[in-house]
Amino acid sequence: MTVDVGTELKAKHRAMWGTGDYPRMVETFLLPIGQRLASAIDIRPGSRVLDVAAGTGNASIPAARRGADVTASDLTPALLQAGAARPDARGLNLEWVEADAEALPFPDASYDVVMSAIGVMFAPHHQAAADELVRVCRPGGTIALLSWTPEGMLGDLFRTMKPFAAAPPPGVLPAPLWGSEEHLAGLFGERVAVHTSVREVLDITAFPHPQGYGEHFKAFYGPTIAVRANAAKDGREKEFDAALDSFCDSWNLGSADSARFEQEYLLTIGTRL
Repeated sequence: MTVDVGTELKAKHRAMWGTGDYPRMVETFLLPIGQRLASAIDIRPGSRVLDVAAGTGNASIPAARRGADVTASDLTPALLQAGAARPDARGLNLEWVEADAEALPFPDASYDVVMSAIGVMFAPHHQAAADELVRVCRPGGTIALLSWTPEGMLGDLFRTMKPFAAAPPPGVLPAPLWGSEEHLAGLFGERVAVHTSVREVLDITAFPHPQGYGEHFKAFYGPTIAVRANAAKDGREKEFDAALDSFCDSWNLGSADSARFEQEYLLTIGTRL
């Protein structure tokens, strides 16, 4: 029997993001991210907006509150269900659609704004996902992304976890590359004229102790849960835990009793040519 590697990989991704409790992570410290992206875009009443890899609608809901006609798409149905159940999503012109970022089920040039807040960056095949963002955006429309940077805290988290993770399939690139200006330029080429490219930080003060950040990720963040489970298969879970504790200590800008972290992200906004 021949296994469709692409289908198998997507099934693993769908399951991974349904593990833990990503909606709780959003509520704990990620809510400002969606608002920052939506606020940075010229979203007008009646605009057709697509949020790719929208998760629980962290950027979709603020966009819809501006009067836009918003489609929130994601590979993982559980995240869409959690988003649709949010009290602040009620009464908005907001549709929730299961969709693969690398094969979006929408017509060419069908949206005025195509955006993603720390979402599309986790699609395994970067060029395929970038091509889809461009395809569904109308000429003259806006493509807007907010992505963790390779040099920032989340980039370092994935480097910390990499020695404990299963080897990725061929062609799968690290997610934080989407936070690199050069990488995005290569993905979009001459199809997108970027007019905003700024690095900013999300300030995190939700955890009294630095290790609380790592414990939160181990409990609720699908990628961390998956990597720790892989480490456990080799009897390396204690080694993983120690590496994560060290990571938290190294990024703590507060004190031992009042942790503070800064997660750098790249905000990119451009016009589809």
